[in-house]
Amino acid sequence: MNANELASYIDHTLLKPEVTKEAIVALCQEAKDYHFKTVCVHPYWVKTAVKALEGTEVGVTTVIGFPHGTTTKEVKAFETEQAIQHGASDVDMVINVGALKSGLVDEVEEDIAAVVKASNKRAVVKVIIETSQLTDEEKVVACERAVAAGADFVKTSTGFHTGGATLSDVRLMKETVGSLAKVKASGGVKNANDAKEYIDAGTDRIGTSSGIAIVTGGQSQSTY
Repeated sequence: MNANELASYIDHTLLKPEVTKEAIVALCQEAKDYHFKTVCVHPYWVKTAVKALEGTEVGVTTVIGFPHGTTTKEVKAFETEQAIQHGASDVDMVINVGALKSGLVDEVEEDIAAVVKASNKRAVVKVIIETSQLTDEEKVVACERAVAAGADFVKTSTGFHTGGATLSDVRLMKETVGSLAKVKASGGVKNANDAKEYIDAGTDRIGTSSGIAIVTGGQSQSTY
């Protein structure tokens, strides 16, 4: 797999809360230079990223209910609608992990469905299940409910908790969703070898701040 092929999997990510406008513009320039699939930024920066990427094929991913997923479904739906109006091509929403662990699985599905309905097929919907906080059984239930709600992807992690993606989680998620959804791995994919292993395991998208290292054969020290 060559550099351009690897780049097509990458959501080039910058989600630190202290990020500046200049850093977002620089992120977008890197995405243009290396032909990444999208940049991933907070909702506040979507308009900035869209403007910086105008005339390119690079999309803009943003995050919904981030990073804890504990806002209400109505708030997540509003965030989604506004983000799409501002030009987002992808929305990565965080499930309510506490609701899942409480056995409120119908409410978890309704939460996801509210975002899917708000997107109305105008944006790709990825569902962050935060694998480091779940048992394997809970991971399966979260993926099943995401598929039932109409999500396009299930995603491992926010990158803001105790762990990121693992190959075993990606394999379990892919086995669960099959052809009904795709899988995004986020957190800890730092070089080309890592990326290729995750792709071989069933990953369709990689969320990382190490995209340049991945496509140039380097090694990133980033934690995301």
